[in-house]
Amino acid sequence: MARPRRCRRVCAEPDYGSFRPDGIPGGASITLTVDEYEVIRLIDLEKLTHEQCAKRMDISRTTVTEIYESAREKIADSIVNGKVLLIAGGDYRLCDGSAVHFCQKRCVRPSGLDAQEISVKGANVMRIAVTFENENVYQHFGHTEQFKIYDVENGQITKEQTVDTNGSGHGALAVFLTELGVDTLICGGIGMGAKNALAEAGIQLYGGVTGGADEAVKALIEGNLAYNPDIQCSHHGEGHHGEGHHGGHCGEDKHGCHGNGGCH
Repeated sequence: MARPRRCRRVCAEPDYGSFRPDGIPGGASITLTVDEYEVIRLIDLEKLTHEQCAKRMDISRTTVTEIYESAREKIADSIVNGKVLLIAGGDYRLCDGSAVHFCQKRCVRPSGLDAQEISVKGANVMRIAVTFENENVYQHFGHTEQFKIYDVENGQITKEQTVDTNGSGHGALAVFLTELGVDTLICGGIGMGAKNALAEAGIQLYGGVTGGADEAVKALIEGNLAYNPDIQCSHHGEGHHGEGHHGGHCGEDKHGCHGNGGCH
């Protein structure tokens, strides 16, 4: 019986789901998995050794080398033969910042966000997060640098807090919000992978919202918030829109593995 593949730890999902050769409307495509993307990012961009990359991703050095060679071949095929490069799928899990060799700059952890302390959520409190910039609802969930957090009890806002994300990808932000005890998210554009991650976390989503953040929360409380339940971010290509359900198995979609165990 073959051993189950170990989910590779990645710091964050890619911000871009595809790259298309200029002047080619269609044609062949090739898929770079998220774990392959991460190996390229760590070795070629951050200049880590294969051994350092292995520790960061919680896999063996030999596996890193195999992934790296596969990724480089796919990138070369895309560049030389004019194929659309998609980034999706793979055997991976998102880093939660708890590992010894975590990525520091990209992982998000509530305890280390510019020394801010988010208060513990009360038992009867509804906690709403809003993508936030210049007092307005920020229009791209995956790139938001701040969330404004509202605690609501008995139909009244009882507390407001603003928290910096320190940068992260879509899936890691869903984990971040869960750890903050958020029940509901108000945002502008959001991709399908992030929508699925939020749904799995039990966070109610109100996307496609514009205007002031405070006004949006008040409208939600009053039951007249204008939002788009079918909102989908337009900043990403095909690889951003994962397929299949999220049942804890590896490689079904861009969101990858779930939990800290190995893949089955």
